[in-house]
Amino acid sequence: MTTIAVVKKAGQIAIAADTLTKWGSGKESAAYIVNSSKLLRVGESRIAVSGNATVKHILDDYFAAHDRQATPLGSVQEIFAAWQKLHKVLKDEYFIRPEESQEDALESSRMDVLIANPHGIFGVSGLRTVQEFSRFYAYGTGTDYALGALWAAYDRPELGAERLARLAVEAAAEFDDGTGLPIECHVINQLA
Repeated sequence: MTTIAVVKKAGQIAIAADTLTKWGSGKESAAYIVNSSKLLRVGESRIAVSGNATVKHILDDYFAAHDRQATPLGSVQEIFAAWQKLHKVLKDEYFIRPEESQEDALESSRMDVLIANPHGIFGVSGLRTVQEFSRFYAYGTGTDYALGALWAAYDRPELGAERLARLAVEAAAEFDDGTGLPIECHVINQLA
């Protein structure tokens, strides 16, 4: 359970995540869990992870391999190609259960992630749909609250990308029981 958000505004890109881990009705906050971060770095990209807490460990391990450290994630096609390779490894080496519903035409990677880098802001859904976003987006249990906050506040000139990304996760933490403070946020300068 989590809420992650990404924002692009005025030449800056921000990616933010809450730090709460939930197991059923139990909550594990950053006050008790040292490794509560849901952000990881892959080359020039930052990735925010939504899904089972183990997914962050899997992505850290997968992208730490020497031949994957510089995986290009600067376009929809590059991200799609990277996630296709990742999906096979998820099944073969990390034992992910790809089954979800019989109605889905594709196997699920069982995670939603947001990617921020100097080239833009992107999202990858569990079924490996890759989208490039023009202004902002959010995933996780508090998505509705985060997107509502971003929609309402994005055009306020005094709010930059970092403040907006934090605001999105703050709104989710206020109303969603699967999202908790503190927030971790990283800012990147967008390529001209």
